Amino acid sequence: MGAMDNTDLFVCIDHVGLAVPNLDEAIKLHTEVFGWRVLHRETNEEQGVEEAMLGTGDQHVENAQIQLLAPLSEQSTIGKWLAKNGGRGGIQQLAYRVKDIDAVCATLRERGVTLLYDEPKIGTGGSRIQFAHPKNTGGILLELVEPAADAAH
Repeated sequence: MGAMDNTDLFVCIDHVGLAVPNLDEAIKLHTEVFGWRVLHRETNEEQGVEEAMLGTGDQHVENAQIQLLAPLSEQSTIGKWLAKNGGRGGIQQLAYRVKDIDAVCATLRERGVTLLYDEPKIGTGGSRIQFAHPKNTGGILLELVEPAADAAH
């Protein structure tokens, strides 16, 4: 089966998002203890997070990353998630990479999946993102990510 025959909705796992109370402490753990390295760091005001994307090894096209997410406020999504989990960090979402987020969203909606936004929003590094509601995904907050056209991964 050649690449042209591939009808998969998803390209690969893009990243696993970890909610953390303190971004600098989490980066220290993941770099100094676990050996990951910071590939990108930014503040996303709309999503209410300060975040870092971590990678390891040679960053090939379909390598998964770890995303560390710290809340900008207690009212943000990550702030509320941490509060609900006793202030402890943990896996907050799983993100699948897609080539065409609009087409994938349309297909998932046809299949009965509730998406959180009417239209995709801007995520890390200018990517386009959407979330599928946990009630339709077996309890997982599933993020869809279409990387920015000029992104290296």
